[in-house]
Amino acid sequence: MGMKEKLAELRQQGLEAIEQSQDLDKINQARVKWLGKKGPLTQILRGMGKLSPEERPAVGKYANDVRNDLQEALQRRKQEMEKELLNAKLMAETVDVTLPGAPVAQGQPHVIQQIIDQLIDLFVGMGYEVATGPEVEEEVYNFEKLNLPKDHPARDMQDTFYITPQILMRTQTSPMQARMMEKHDFSKGPLKMISPGKVYRRDTDDATHSHQFHQLEGLVVGEHVTMADLRGTLQEVGRNLFGDQLNVRLRPSYFPFTEPSVEADVTCFNCLGKGCDICKGTGWIECLGAGMVHPNVLKMSGVDPEKYSGFAFGLGPDRFAMLKYGVTDIRDFYLNDMRFLTQFDEKG
Repeated sequence: MGMKEKLAELRQQGLEAIEQSQDLDKINQARVKWLGKKGPLTQILRGMGKLSPEERPAVGKYANDVRNDLQEALQRRKQEMEKELLNAKLMAETVDVTLPGAPVAQGQPHVIQQIIDQLIDLFVGMGYEVATGPEVEEEVYNFEKLNLPKDHPARDMQDTFYITPQILMRTQTSPMQARMMEKHDFSKGPLKMISPGKVYRRDTDDATHSHQFHQLEGLVVGEHVTMADLRGTLQEVGRNLFGDQLNVRLRPSYFPFTEPSVEADVTCFNCLGKGCDICKGTGWIECLGAGMVHPNVLKMSGVDPEKYSGFAFGLGPDRFAMLKYGVTDIRDFYLNDMRFLTQFDEKG
């Protein structure tokens, strides 16, 4: 049998073996067997030196053609096998997209954010604008423009975290009152604003206090604003949040930035006014401070106290959440316990 006949037979046998391979391992084995260093094609090529110079070119070309045919057959069969494997995998992992999907639990705002949103909706409905400000505040706005000069004893009640001697973490959202009065054009009407946000005080961390909490300040400044307007506003806040089950009362108090000043109390949620440990036997729980804007505060913001008057109030959404839902420990709001937080459905 001549060299060409051997190559033709080898080509036929190799193509049949490749075509009959049923997996990638068999394809690899066929490649090694027919094209490897110890394969028959290699052995034939090594015997090319025994051929005459006239036969060698023609046989060499035919041998290369055989090698190329086997390599193409191997590559084609390998691609077919890979496609078959992919199709089988896709069939095995088929998903019926018409079936209902797995339910995903829907989240909700934090209970304190729910209270803030409810208050914002209330005040926006009464014509107030919402003003947010920096949590890192200048001392002059946090204290001095609110009638709290340096060394004022009332600063001890708002001991806070200082960044520099003049920059601090705000102790209240009241600085926005001064900032808004400075830029408001009173010739176009009164200023009615609320400022919600986080505030910071170096406070004892107990059941009713936290070093970081939320506050919502309110301010109305215009002509002929009176204490009666303040009382009506606070009563509306109480009715909106607590309904008719809790009453609101005002009692005289002191704040450096208001004169006269009042504390607003609501009926104790636990005993409904009968007296208990939570309300210390009084039947009332303090919920916010308020009063008529001090003339000095108006002056320092460029507002004429002879022409304009106003009232201001500051309430704690954290405390309001405690009152509304009967929570006795403010720290529960910040522990991220989902069993606790998911009880407060904003739609409920």
